[in-house]
Parts: sequence; C-alpha cells; structure tokens
Amino acid sequence: MTIFAFIACLFAGLGAGVATGFAGLSAAVVISPVLISFLGIPAYDAVGIALASDVLASAASSATYWRNKNINIKSGFLMMAAAVVFAFLGSAVALLVHTEFEILMKYVPVGITLALGIKFLFFPSNDTTSRIIYSSEGTKLFMSIMCGGFIGFYCGMVGAGGGMIMLVILTIVLGYDLKSAVGTSVLIMTAISLTGAISRFLFSPSFSLLGYWPELLCCVFFTLVGAFSAAIIANKVTHKRMNFLTGLMLVIIGVMTLLGGLLGWNLNTK
Repeated sequence: MTIFAFIACLFAGLGAGVATGFAGLSAAVVISPVLISFLGIPAYDAVGIALASDVLASAASSATYWRNKNINIKSGFLMMAAAVVFAFLGSAVALLVHTEFEILMKYVPVGITLALGIKFLFFPSNDTTSRIIYSSEGTKLFMSIMCGGFIGFYCGMVGAGGGMIMLVILTIVLGYDLKSAVGTSVLIMTAISLTGAISRFLFSPSFSLLGYWPELLCCVFFTLVGAFSAAIIANKVTHKRMNFLTGLMLVIIGVMTLLGGLLGWNLNTK
C-alpha cells in the first residue's frame, strides 16, 4: 500500500464518517467512488470495503444518538428486517451483473454524492417537512416493509444512497423529526451494511476482497473516527449547521472524485 493510497483512504474514510455521523448516509456514497477512481479497485470489491467500513461507523453513530434519545426504532423495525433480507439478495445480483454495470457502479455514487451535497447546502432538511398521513397503521407498516426492501436491495447492489433514501422515508413516510430520523437511519444502516459486507465477502470471486485488506483496515478505522466525532457534534449543533457541514463535505468529495475518474488519476502503483 503506497502513501498516496493511504491518503486516499484517509480522505475517503473521514469524509464518509462525517456524512454518516451528520446525516446518516451510507459510507459507500463516499468510499466506493474514491477507491474505484483513485485506487483502481474493482467496483464490486470497493463497495464491499465501503459496506464493511459502514458497520462500525454506523454502530458508533447510533450509540451516540441513542444516548441523546434521538432514536425511535419501534416504527422502523420492520423496515430494518426487510432491508437486511433484500441487502443479501442485492449483493448476489450485483455479482452477476458487476461487469456490465462497472461504469454505473463507478459514477452513480459520485452523482449521488454531488446531488446530496447540493441538496444539503441549498435545500436543507428540517423538522417542517410535509408528511404523509395514513388511514390505518397497517398501511403505514406495509409501506415500511416495502421501502425497507427497496433500500436493502439497492444498498446490497450499489452500496450507496441508501442512507439518504432512508432519511427521506423516515421523515416523510414515517414522520420522524430530523435528528431522530438520522439516529434511526444509522442504526438500520448498521444491520444493512453488515449483511451487505458479509454477502460480498462470501460472493467475492476467490475471496478477492481479502487482497485489499490494507485499504479495508484504513477505511474502517478512519470512517469510525469520522462518524463518532461527527455524531457527537451533530447532537449538539443546530439543524442548519448540520446541513451546511454535511453539504460542504459531500460537494468537495464529489468534485474531487469526479475529476479523479475523468482524468484517470490512479494513486495505487502497487
């Protein structure tokens, strides 16, 4: 592992951790495009590293939100169960189509990163978001299961964007306030990421993911540090400041990663 590869993992891990701690986003939104664009790691393995990095980061963030009473798992339990099952299926499908979708898996996370950064900067989330009113609790639970299945499958296959979709669903569909939505989102993403990471290690051809253990360890560590620090800050600052810091970080990472992919920067010379 070169010094430049280490710096790329540091950059990706801290950025992903901040995004996780502040907004409950999947670490894969940041880590997978950086690993693919800068280090030339295959998309399937890069997403596996990103999902593995997300496990401890999301767990640490959710613990902080739990201590600050900003988690409401009751309504999200069925969503989490459905997401875990479909995350496993999504990882299996990704193995079958990863060659055909190599370009898609490279640039979709970058696009999501930029879009989310712009969204947080100019269209911040708040506690006054319009919420759907259901005629019965059964309909609400059904929607939770359907949304959880979609998020799990999407995260298992692409590995990015699930946290943001989860945030939208929890605030609009289930009526959570922003901080409770972020706290609940990172708790659910812990289970999704664990399932997706294990699936990709098991499905990885000849366990190729093991060949990237230095990058994996670096990303896991720095994502954990970034997420834990960001979660502590997020539970103390205003919603406006949360949106600004998260948006700025995502835009910077998105632009740098896009340039790296388009210009063919590759820091991994091993």
